Amino acid sequence: MVMWVFGYGSLIWKAGFEYDERLVGFIKGYRRVFYQGSTDHRGTPEYPGRTVTLEPAEGEVCWGVAYQISKQEDQEIALTHLEVREKQYDKKAYLDFFTDPMATTPAVSEVMVYIASPDKKHNVNYLGPASVEDIAKQIVLAEGPSGPNRDYLFQLEEALLQFGCKDKHVMDVANEVRRILSESDLTSS
Repeated sequence: MVMWVFGYGSLIWKAGFEYDERLVGFIKGYRRVFYQGSTDHRGTPEYPGRTVTLEPAEGEVCWGVAYQISKQEDQEIALTHLEVREKQYDKKAYLDFFTDPMATTPAVSEVMVYIASPDKKHNVNYLGPASVEDIAKQIVLAEGPSGPNRDYLFQLEEALLQFGCKDKHVMDVANEVRRILSESDLTSS
């Protein structure tokens, strides 16, 4: 039994597990949003960072990568790794994954996706919607054990651009973070 995992955040550039194949593509009916608080990687409990989750959105697509893991042993190791890494994401969904925007049938069915839901009872770190400016301010200041929150944002933007995906939300937040950082550089010099 082959396992597929879809990454739409840091999994795009850093899997952290063995895989047999990596496909660039998308899932339908969701959009990527910086609504999840990160208190374990890109922020702290006192000052959470913001990472991406998926929000249902009719007619939208979310680009990312799907990893195929064939060997049972590799699957177990990958799942153990992901359960720790994605522990603040309270939901798993199994979705269709497409590689061709014109295709009507998925390239892969039942791709496993970790989602941080807006259900505050099951996901205490959900931050929810905010303006691009407020999201950017939080990202500029947040830092956690995995490094500055802005590094996550810029790596995500770069990884998406490498396969031709111009995600408006990611780019708007990244541009606002760059604006804030350049202003702070001007005031400190």
